[in-house]
Amino acid sequence: MKVSVGGWTAVAFLPKRKKEDGKTVMIILGIDPGIATLGFGVIEKDERGNFRAVDCGVVTTPKEEGLPVRLAMLEEGIQRILDKYHPDEIAMEELFFSKNITTGIAVAHARGVILITCIKECGKLFEYTPLQIKQALTGYGRAEKRQIQEMVKLYLNLPKIPKPDDAADALAAAVTCSFLYREDEVLELEEFSNSRKKNRTRRSRYN
Repeated sequence: MKVSVGGWTAVAFLPKRKKEDGKTVMIILGIDPGIATLGFGVIEKDERGNFRAVDCGVVTTPKEEGLPVRLAMLEEGIQRILDKYHPDEIAMEELFFSKNITTGIAVAHARGVILITCIKECGKLFEYTPLQIKQALTGYGRAEKRQIQEMVKLYLNLPKIPKPDDAADALAAAVTCSFLYREDEVLELEEFSNSRKKNRTRRSRYN
């Protein structure tokens, strides 16, 4: 497994819920699911609605390995990111099946691993379709990828478009989450949480 960050980013840091000036901040993790390459992007949003990019990058798995091993690698990579940033919310792009059904099934497996790993650490997990992300960032549901990337650069005040594309897509999901937050979309796990109180991890946020 390889976990790498985009070359444009500043030095990553452990997020604080309150800055020295007393402003409350929210950490949002965006994820672009994949089996070979998983993109992630972490942003910070303050109480005034200002954005700041914290980190972005990819988790990759070698195609030579079997599916179970690659899924385990993805789980480990996501867990490292969760342990480092402790996000308040997580946003993920919904699965879109291509004509290659074999690849689509593998990505679906990966997405399942990502979902269960994330929801154990953060009780606010949102999913967005490509159409929702395009509309949220550009106001146009048929926007091209380059247009989305340019808006990510603009909203996060970046010097250039984040690379690779998987990381940029993950940042787009995170920005979308900050725009489209709705309380009724939060995945409620109260009953599931109550049944597992004895087995909670230290940073579990089920309820």
